[in-house]
Amino acid sequence: MSNIVKLIIDGKEIEAKKGDTILEAARRNGHYIPTMCYLPKVNPISSCRICVVEIEGMDGNILSCQEKVIDGVNVTTNSDELFKHRQNIMKMYDVNHPLQCGVCPKSGECDLQNKTMELGVTTQNFTARDQKRDMEDWGYITYDPSLCILCERCVRVSNEIVGDGALEIKVGGYSSTIINPTNSKSINLGECAAVCPVGALSDKDFKFKTNAWEQKRIPASCIHSPLANLIYYEVKRDKIYRVRSEYEFDSISGICRYGYSFENRGSNSKSDMIKTVEAFNNSDTIKFTSLITNEEALILQRLKEKFGFKLINEEARKYQNFLKAFSTTSGKELYSGTSTTVKNSDFIITLGSRTSDDIPVMKFKINEAVKQNNARFYFMHPIADASLKGIVSSHIKYEVGSEEGVLALVLKTILINNSDISDEIKTFIDSLDDGYLSAESNVGEEELEKLAFDLKGKQSPSLLVGSDLYAHPQATNIAKMLGIIERYSNFNVTIIPSLVNTVGVALICDLDEQSGERSVGYNTTGDFILSAIKDSGDVNMPALNQQEGTFTNLDKKVVPTNVVVPFDGFCLNDIACFLGVSKRYTIDYTSELPSARGYIGTKFDHLTNMFSSTGEELRGYTLEQLSCEVSDTLDEITDIDSYDGIVVYSCNPNNQKNIFSNECEDLENDGRVVGSPQFAIAARVSDSVNVEFEINGLKIEKEFKIDKNLKGTIALLPNFDLGFEGQGLFSMYRYNKIKLKQVN
Repeated sequence: MSNIVKLIIDGKEIEAKKGDTILEAARRNGHYIPTMCYLPKVNPISSCRICVVEIEGMDGNILSCQEKVIDGVNVTTNSDELFKHRQNIMKMYDVNHPLQCGVCPKSGECDLQNKTMELGVTTQNFTARDQKRDMEDWGYITYDPSLCILCERCVRVSNEIVGDGALEIKVGGYSSTIINPTNSKSINLGECAAVCPVGALSDKDFKFKTNAWEQKRIPASCIHSPLANLIYYEVKRDKIYRVRSEYEFDSISGICRYGYSFENRGSNSKSDMIKTVEAFNNSDTIKFTSLITNEEALILQRLKEKFGFKLINEEARKYQNFLKAFSTTSGKELYSGTSTTVKNSDFIITLGSRTSDDIPVMKFKINEAVKQNNARFYFMHPIADASLKGIVSSHIKYEVGSEEGVLALVLKTILINNSDISDEIKTFIDSLDDGYLSAESNVGEEELEKLAFDLKGKQSPSLLVGSDLYAHPQATNIAKMLGIIERYSNFNVTIIPSLVNTVGVALICDLDEQSGERSVGYNTTGDFILSAIKDSGDVNMPALNQQEGTFTNLDKKVVPTNVVVPFDGFCLNDIACFLGVSKRYTIDYTSELPSARGYIGTKFDHLTNMFSSTGEELRGYTLEQLSCEVSDTLDEITDIDSYDGIVVYSCNPNNQKNIFSNECEDLENDGRVVGSPQFAIAARVSDSVNVEFEINGLKIEKEFKIDKNLKGTIALLPNFDLGFEGQGLFSMYRYNKIKLKQVN
């Protein structure tokens, strides 16, 4: 049967997809229908009633946002009666909305303001008694109930996108209002404020500082997330005032929204160039992180090829090796999963990632799948996560270090009844000692049976794995098992990168395992340090919001970013030119990204960075998926080591991601070690005391905080505030046994 429906809108025949609403079909074909409450990324709200249309043969007006298209239907989107209806609705909105546009942060981009003018509301024949409604402070945002039109957008986003259900409607007739019953101050409330069509919900860091129309909007990519989401920096006189998103179609995390002021206001000079070139000439190693553009990564690779430098980026090297091992059994160089496949999933497993902290936007995608597709969500991790309470179907808690054995059990559960698997895989499955693996990993047979039962009949399952796996001692075999799952099942596998350009660095650079005798560090430790954090190294360098270039994100897309504010001095490309690796501009390398790794040679200026009017993401391009030789050979599962004693897990909170976010003045800087009451008892420490310990030679002293929402005897250890040295914690297996000492 055809999936195409033909209908008439305003006298013109159009085609739509079966299941589309009239509003979706109209917009996709260039027919305008006004709305106030409609938001494409959530289910229809149907509260404003401005989107009404007339349908031939039907009495009354029809809500186009929820009415599905029918073959042959004749729709009128505008008439005198519809105009009067919409105008009266706007009058009702306006009578309850104080006219304070001169000081409202939304003025100039307010939907109510725009629709009032669009619908010609020049007089008011309704009146209403004003009520005292106090402004409320909700952390990063404020709520002014006197400006609220109860469109419900913020409530829907809180429930269907963010997933915390922090906001609700308190029904009370004329006194109805939005409430925050738990007094949440979550950084992700910014996502709710972003969709507010009026000035009721506003960012505190923007209010009363400037007007929307005074700012220049510059498209860029978020550096705090491996998704490198499209963001717009709003700038006036070289000062960043806020970050916005394409809120109708996309969602960004709070760290992305408020972590914008990390630009380097320092400078460098000709004398700095001289000593920098000298440092390179006297070094045999370049150390760097994945907080870098593709073009800079290629520059470093060219320097390696010309001078023989060792390139050290341990986090990206482990990811690179993991991809290589994955490709040997999957038959393709890259995984198939994307944020879109996750959002569209009907079954999701996460393994080896504390997703809500590691990549908050992916938690949003999982929540959308749960709320909109009724997906089942299995969270597999040694530490429970209270923020997932409303969406997780099952938390399978396994023992630290047992990830290889756990994945083997998952592989068996998924493939045991698959007749297409090879004899080699059947032999591997039959050889598994289920009793031993279950006992040592603490994953019960009944948990796996429930997973298998819930998986039956699912058409679009997703398996997401994090850095706990590719930094694991048995990472190679883990990657091979993932490749088998990808190849022989209908699971879309996603290997979550740690940083914004981990994928790009892994594909572009030939990374080394051992450092040489003397090193240059680029935003990391080294004998000579080039730093994008003002005066924290030997020479200042531009931050990522002061550069042009591209990132390769989790979705395997090459996406552009632009200069937001200027930097007073030279950049890495200028240094390379002095060393004999010469291009006029950094972005001249964009078209030379390696085609052997799936890049397609597009020039930077030809890359788009936008969404279409119907929500299609038009950003850069997707890497070509390359095939490779395939094998079904898996290694025997190794014995599972126990992690007894005091254990900490390297994990940044979702409002802090890296050393650059630590520079952002509007973000909370809570770098405390966080543990459960059980951990405090086991470690013999008290709440709010300082503790000290050592990991891999790095001495750490932090305050300890008890969090009653945490369970178990593993504490969370942030590293965003530990400087360049602390970045190495995420290059290692993230669980570390320590000797912890309370400091008086």
